[in-house]
Amino acid sequence: MQEELNQGLLAFLQASPTPFHATRNLAHRLQSAGFRPLDEREPWLLNKGGRYYVTRNSSSIIAFQLGNRAVLENGIRLVGAHTDSPGLKVKPQPELLRQNFWQLGVEVYGGALLAPWFDRDLSLAGRVTFSRDGRIESRLLDFRQPIAVIPQLAIHLHREANQGWAINPQTELPPILAQLGGQEHPDLRALLADQLTREHDLVADVVLDHELSLYDTQPAALVGLHGEFIAGARLDNLLSCYAGLQALLQAGSEQTCLLVCNDHEEVGSTSCCGADSPFLEQVLGRLLPGGDAFPRVISRSLLVSTDNAHAVHPNYPDKHDSNHCPKLNAGPVIKVNSSQRYATSSETAGFFRHLCLAEEVPVQCFASRSDIGCGSTIGPLTAARTGVRAVDIGLPTFAMHSIRELAGSQDLGHLVKVLTAFYNCPELP
Repeated sequence: MQEELNQGLLAFLQASPTPFHATRNLAHRLQSAGFRPLDEREPWLLNKGGRYYVTRNSSSIIAFQLGNRAVLENGIRLVGAHTDSPGLKVKPQPELLRQNFWQLGVEVYGGALLAPWFDRDLSLAGRVTFSRDGRIESRLLDFRQPIAVIPQLAIHLHREANQGWAINPQTELPPILAQLGGQEHPDLRALLADQLTREHDLVADVVLDHELSLYDTQPAALVGLHGEFIAGARLDNLLSCYAGLQALLQAGSEQTCLLVCNDHEEVGSTSCCGADSPFLEQVLGRLLPGGDAFPRVISRSLLVSTDNAHAVHPNYPDKHDSNHCPKLNAGPVIKVNSSQRYATSSETAGFFRHLCLAEEVPVQCFASRSDIGCGSTIGPLTAARTGVRAVDIGLPTFAMHSIRELAGSQDLGHLVKVLTAFYNCPELP
């Protein structure tokens, strides 16, 4: 079971270089399991026991099953995660021609660690909007092959490189795509039109716009002497999306369960489809009858906000509070912050800890050092928008926000087990 889960995660990461691809892959797996797609623009006819999903912006998804037990009395079991990861996004008019090299202007998305992006085999993926036969359409693209690189400056020309330096994203991060001859001119939209033909067998009249990201082509892998670790891009937070999906697919039919995977968490969640949007509220509103049903159900519901946690690094143990040092392969981490950067309360933390103990799943706790700022996630935003009680948890990870992150290969099984138990839990506190 553990090996099957890990191999499934590796395949999911490889097929999901952008939030658009991650959402499409989640939708495909849900539909294969009998979940029916819904269109926000159409009326919804929902049946007791039904399983459904809906997407917004092609980058966020909400999946749910309507349980056999009455939702007004039993509430909803919600698991939340996010589909986006820090990285480099291509600018709208990115073409650069310098020293006969074709480069692309990029901007940094989220709080990315920039140094690991140098000297990697990079590709491009994302969404492209174009016109064809007078109609506007969009498709997802993935070049898959390494077509770009950001070469680092040789140490001979930068003797202080190993002493640390501030990377200028405007001048030092544009990747190289090609070396051009004298009469050639870079044209990204022509390249995208060719890729549309190769990947989708269609001919675009005009490529109108694009949302493209660079990504590392090195596949995710099990690493370590005994395969103890999972190394790969976008573990934050596709690891949680995949775990939530597996738990939802394994959930029983008694309870009403929901999985929400939002885009744009890494840049504040303020968008039409982020955790600070009305997406979840509007979906929940369509599941419930009118009147006071919404606040009644919300007061009986609980959200497990699932995002990666900082594991204690053997080279930097002083970056952690000595009493809160989560370790890889030691189970999910309850994340606590008194300034409400995490939405955990003693009640919700106690419930999650009790659930882990009942399922024989190891559980850990994280609170940041008092002199180091704390990150945040979708938990507080979702709780503030809907009023739902929440606990913020996640799997311990090294190198968070790097181009390649590291997690424990045993922890995915722990997380899926406890999330499945949560979905099946007969009573919430």
